[in-house]
Order: sequence, then C-alpha cells, then structure tokens
Amino acid sequence: MKLPACIAALILPAALSAQQVLIEAESFADHGGWQLDTQFIGTMGSPYLLAHGLGRPVSDATTEVSFPATGKYRLWVRTKNWVEKFAGTVDATAAPGRFQLKIGGKALPHEFGKTGAKWHWEDGGMVEITEASATVSLSDLTGFNGRCDAILFSKDPDYVPDNSSEILPAWRRTLLGLPEEATTEGPFDIVFLGGGYSGACGAISAARMGLKVALIQNRPVLGGNGSSEVRVWAMGNTPPGLYPVGDIVREFEDDAKASPGTYEEFEDDKKHDIVTAEKNIALFLNHHAYEVEMESPSKIGAVLAFDTLTGAIRRFTGRTFCDATGHGTIGLMAGADHEMIDGGRMGMSNMWSWENTDSPQDFPETPWALNLEEGDFPYPKKFHAEWFWESGFDKHPLLDLEEIRDWNHLAGFGAWNAIKNKGAYDRYDPAMQAHKNARLTWMAYIGGTRETLQLLGDIVLTEEDVVEKKPYPDGCVLTTWSIDLHYPAEQYEKKFQENPFISVAVHGKGVDRKKGYAVPYRCFYSRNIENLFMAGRNISVTHEALGTIRVMKTCGMMGVVVGKAAAVCAKHNVTPREVYYQHLDELVDLMRLPGNMRRATLGDPFAIDPSLPDLGEPESEWITKNQLEGIVIDDEEAKLSGNWTHGDGLKPHVENGYHYVGAAPKGSDKVATARFEFTVPETGDYEVRIAHQPHENRSSKTPVTVISADGEKIILVNQRIAPPLAKGFYGLGVFHFEAGKPGAVVVSNEGADGNAHIDAVQVIAQE
Repeated sequence: MKLPACIAALILPAALSAQQVLIEAESFADHGGWQLDTQFIGTMGSPYLLAHGLGRPVSDATTEVSFPATGKYRLWVRTKNWVEKFAGTVDATAAPGRFQLKIGGKALPHEFGKTGAKWHWEDGGMVEITEASATVSLSDLTGFNGRCDAILFSKDPDYVPDNSSEILPAWRRTLLGLPEEATTEGPFDIVFLGGGYSGACGAISAARMGLKVALIQNRPVLGGNGSSEVRVWAMGNTPPGLYPVGDIVREFEDDAKASPGTYEEFEDDKKHDIVTAEKNIALFLNHHAYEVEMESPSKIGAVLAFDTLTGAIRRFTGRTFCDATGHGTIGLMAGADHEMIDGGRMGMSNMWSWENTDSPQDFPETPWALNLEEGDFPYPKKFHAEWFWESGFDKHPLLDLEEIRDWNHLAGFGAWNAIKNKGAYDRYDPAMQAHKNARLTWMAYIGGTRETLQLLGDIVLTEEDVVEKKPYPDGCVLTTWSIDLHYPAEQYEKKFQENPFISVAVHGKGVDRKKGYAVPYRCFYSRNIENLFMAGRNISVTHEALGTIRVMKTCGMMGVVVGKAAAVCAKHNVTPREVYYQHLDELVDLMRLPGNMRRATLGDPFAIDPSLPDLGEPESEWITKNQLEGIVIDDEEAKLSGNWTHGDGLKPHVENGYHYVGAAPKGSDKVATARFEFTVPETGDYEVRIAHQPHENRSSKTPVTVISADGEKIILVNQRIAPPLAKGFYGLGVFHFEAGKPGAVVVSNEGADGNAHIDAVQVIAQE
C-alpha cells in the first residue's frame, strides 16, 4: 500500500540519535504488499506489517532512511516465528514467515522470522552503511504471514533494545521525536471508540442530534466485522415496532449476500462517505485508543489514542464516551465493572475463499500448517470457508488473540494444502480436474470476534428475560436473532480436541424473529463509570443473552439509541443513568424521530434533511400496535365465541396474526362473534376503524356492529377487497363515546357469504 502524499509527508520514516536509528514498520512510506495489522497492540505493544500473500511473496515495503553517520551498525528487527508457539503440533522449523531486509536494493543475508515464539528483537548482525541516506525494504520470502514491528540500527554493537510490550514506550517516543505532550482534540459531546456498526451508526445518530462527535477507529475502514477486511454479513432485522432506530442502520448497511462475500459487496467507500458527510463528526481512522485518563475514580476525563501510521498521540476529551470496541477495552482501562466467563466462549473466525481459473495453479506444501486430511474439515462449498471456521473457545479472548488468529490460519492453510496437494475432496470438483485450476483468493487476517467480555450496567439482561419476554419500561432495541451460541463441532474436533477450529451453532428458542424482544436502555451504560456508554457485543448481558444481541444490525441500533441518549446528557448536563431516571420520556421522543431528521446544533429545531434517504418503514409481515395512533384492540384481545381459526398467512397483519370463521345463516347455532371492547379517556367524537386482509374466500357483507353512546349501528364490510385506509384499515364512521362508559365493536358471521375476518379495531379521537 502506497500511502497518500498528505499522510506520507507527516511520517518520520526513521528516528535519529547519535547512536540509534529507529524505523517503525507501520511508518514505511510504501507498504507494498504488506498489510498493517493493529489487532494485537494491547498485548505486543505496537502495530506491525504482515506479509499476508496466501503463499505468494508480497511486494516489498520500502522507505527512505537517513543515517547520522556512515559506518557499521548492529541491526535489530522486532519479529517472531509465528508457528513456533505451536511446535509439537506442526513443524515449526519450516518457519513460514521468513523475510529479509534490503538496503539500497541489496538483500542482507540474514533471514528473519525463523526463531522465537514470542515477539523479540532479533539480531541481524553488523551491517555497513556507506551513504547518509538509503532505501530500506522489507522483502517477503514466502507469502505466509511474515511480520515486522520495527527496525533498529545501533552504532553501539553491545546495545540491545528494550523488548517491553508497553505501548509507545518512552525510549521509542524519544527516538521517534514525538512531542511529549499529546495534541488535544475536543471537547466533544460524545466520543465513540470503535468504528463497527455500533460506533459508526452511533456517531451518525449523535451528529444528527446536533452533538459534536468524535469517532475513533484503529483500522483504515469502517464497518468492523461487516467490512471488506472481515466480511461477515450483517444479520438481525431492523423491524418496525417500538421506534425507528433501525433507519440509520439500514442507510449504513452494505449489500453483502454471503459470509464471506466479495470485497465490493461490503461497500467500505459507502460507509465512509455516509460518516464523513456528517459535519458534526470528526473521524479518526487508523487511531488506536490505548489509555484512559480518569477525572475521578468514576468518571472518564479523556482517552489517549495514537496514529497507527505516524505514532502521533491525540488526547480526546468529552462529556460522555461510548465503548463500541467489541472487546470492552475502554471500559477495562477505566475500571468499569465487567464479567468474562472462564471458558466455553464463542470464538473468532478468519474466513477464506477460492476460485476456479482457466489454468493450473500451484500452492506450496505447508508442513508448518495443521496436517489435515479429508474428513478433518468440511469442504468449503460455494468457494468459501464460512463463519464456522472458528476457534479460541477456551483461549483468553484478549491475551491470546494473536494466537487464535494464527491458529485459524494454520487450519485454513492446512485445509487448502489438503485440497490442492493431497487430493482431499477431489470428488466435489471433477470438472476442474480435481482442483488443479483452483486458486486461494482471500483469507481474513483481521479476526471476526464474537465474544470477549461484558461491561455491566444497571440491568444485566439474561436468557430468561428474553425467553419470558420480560417487559422493561426502557425497552428500545428489538433483538430478532435467536439465542445463537457456538460450540466446537463434535464431528471435527477429534484430531485437535484441545483447540478445535470448526464450530456448530445451537439456536435456542424463545425469540420472536418477526417482532423481536426489546432490550432495555439500562444495558447500554456502565453501572460504575458515570459517563461511559456501551454499544455492541460488549453491552450488559449474560453469555447466553449475548447469543441474541451480538449480530451487527442489532448492535447498530444500540449505537443509534446511545447517540440520542447522549443528546439528553448534553442538554441537561446529566449522566447516562440520569437519562433513564429523570428524562426517559425525552429519550423516547428522540427515538421516535426518523433517521433522516436532524438539527445542526443542540439548540436548533429538528427538520427532515432532503439530502438523506427517506427509507420509510422497513418491509414487514406484521404491524405493531404502537405504530398505530389512538386506541388499538388486537384480535387476540377480543372476546370470541364460536369456532374462530387463527391465521397469519395474509400479510401484513396487526401483531401476531388474525382470526377467521366460516359463514353462518341467520338464526343458526353456528353463529360466531368477536367483541372488541374499549373505553375512551375523554368524552367526544371518535373515528372507528377495523382491519382485515382481503381474500376471495372472505365475505362481501360481513356484519360489523358499532356500539357507542348513540346506540348500535350495523355496517356491512366487503372483506374480499383491500381496505382503503393505511395499514389495512376500513373506516366504519365517526361515533360519539362518553368517558368511563365502555364502547365496543362486534363482528359476526351471521348472514355472511364467506369467511368473516378480524384483525384489529382502531379508535381515533377527532379534533
């Protein structure tokens, strides 16, 4: 990757002193085919470059380096043999991550990445520098994940660099010439940490509330697991129902139809353009948050983040902060109450894909990968290895994160080696001469993690809450995914029982995937850090409840709610907790606003922005009562007599379905009735409506009786044709009702000429 000139101009490719020259690999002016990896900064201390070439050596990363003097220098490179940790399971001596350094285009003899299971400074011996400036290159030898953190030239042959995993240690900052003081950004009304669906949709929501927003993401793209880097399609629904908090998610979501899909389907540019179009958002890509400053033991004052390309440090101040990292890292650093189960977590996936070509394709033998045969793994049909290529169930989800990713790669490369070089599953591809022309095209080097830890709020949502549909007054985000927990797949775990890499999903019952379950707002803020919100898979739920809320569209809606709650915090100078206890009605009012409504500042009025898409209501098979004005009585609340049958095949219907019954002659003993009773809050005139779904077998003269203060009136309704009013309602007329005196609508099949049909009754006060 060649960096844009505006960024490259800011980079200090080498730091000079009288004795040492330090080059951070991430600051190379041209990354070539090497990838910037920022996933493991918390454990090994730094971003690094990864030669992820799928078995083909990647092009060199290059930069210009100035030396204080010519002469001899001892060369050190911080690297590791990434398979040595797995010695005994694989042949670590094969060292797949080998690379060399070139100076002035000439390769030095030492091969790096051959030894050392842990990150360390590897001694490259003495080198002669003959000119004051030279091109330094990283030259990949294998295409199999060689990695380089930094390069150090030392005039002192006895100098050994510090191998601390501390992030930006003082000696590196000094050599890099970084300012001692961080650049302050802010103050912001809210700072979102993490640029996945949760953080990005939250930032958009807050910006449209008129807040000043920072969005910090340690990758070059937005979308998190739903980006082209990881390629997990966004699941969960954004159903109509409580509030239109799914509007922004639907605007932001990509067009991916598979997991993994293609690069283009994940629409990184679209996501970026939507965020950068928001004038109230300051976007900081390639920034890793690594430290929290506490204003008090219970309040965050600022978050420090460094530019993963330049090392420059920024200090972000804000009224509130939202941990949308997925890993809960900001909450951890702030001392937030949290819970991490000991083992049996859902793991991390690194999916991969391949294609058939028109010519033979080679793939190197992989003695260093898992020794797999047919039957050890599922054949990657449809040309891709899907979500269930997953491991890390009993590994530490933070400390062992790099090991989990590397194990997934050992499994993926081992499987592809079995297919290409051992003839595994040849029977699936006879037309292509048994995979002779097949080529590996992509393997995720950024892991798609499902579970790390939960930051605890005033409510810790449980599986029982969801299954029993426990109502909360602050229910706001409808989760529609089943309670989906992943476990090692028994069929494939025999060979590597201590570290299986294929999972199975177990879907629990209890979640209505049409209507959803309303997750309470009190799961979205910390119970002990007063200005910390959470959104995404690190919210306050149990391990079991995580199985339903963790999918991306659901997480995105959490961010939208947090953005609106942050506006209440800013307006009243209150904490996230006080939003619930003092201003819940105001939050509800904001959640009722559609996603294309905005205000420029907190004090401005709201207005529809014509430049934003009017997505309308999402397509749905059902209509919730709270979408309808006035008094609404569903068919399930009606008093039924006779043989009514429940149905839900005609759509859309109100709530869970409707009822119907066959015709009965007048005076018959098979007459059935449905009585919808209600009481109006104030005396006055009210329009009465009834809903039905049309069908040719319905009655063209269903008798409907309205009982009001004026007496009884019978209306014959043709239920074979579509009702003329919105959402499938038919107007019965305007009637007078008295407060405290019951009114009713009674539907009967007596004298009908087809099935009588009931769905809902609506009563609307007239001005």
